[in-house]
Amino acid sequence: MINPPIKLGFLASNNGASMRAIVLAIEAGALAAEARVVVSNKPEAPALAFARAHGVPTEVIATAKDPVAADARLAATLQGAGVQLVVLSGYLRKLGPRTLTAYAGRVLNIHPGPLPRFGGQGMYGRRVHEAVAAAGVLMTAVTVHVVDEEYDHGPTVLALDVPLAPGDDAAAIEAKVTAAEAGVFVDVVRRIAEGTLALP
Repeated sequence: MINPPIKLGFLASNNGASMRAIVLAIEAGALAAEARVVVSNKPEAPALAFARAHGVPTEVIATAKDPVAADARLAATLQGAGVQLVVLSGYLRKLGPRTLTAYAGRVLNIHPGPLPRFGGQGMYGRRVHEAVAAAGVLMTAVTVHVVDEEYDHGPTVLALDVPLAPGDDAAAIEAKVTAAEAGVFVDVVRRIAEGTLALP
């Protein structure tokens, strides 16, 4: 039996690299999914322009002034779009209880380092790579995990090890992780859609 395309919603604060990779995979026929909506907390986010250029509906929901109202609006927007799985693509806001309840176990994030060691509040982007460099480890990771009410806390869905060389600085680590990251989320969504990867 062929599963129907999984309906995806994306949250992005800036470029939305994972969202872009997934949308392009859908367009190429490599992923049985539908991009239903891209939501950002920033009206100028490049992710929104990309989404519009590719025919994906967009929504801007500012979160700073009234987080409770924003949470309610976000949950309603995702549900109204028929979203089944939410993908965080560089979304730098904490999700509220209404959205987390509506999509319990169905919100995924990608983290550019091993968890839990290099995660937590404030640990994103270059900060993660700087911490990895400072630790002097020879292996980092790209980690896809379920989002819950704590930063970088939910169960891991998939972790891809990224080997490092002695002396790699944050820029070198970032380049290696970014190269590895590109296909990871596409692979995870594909496997969920196919039923070969179960969410924790």
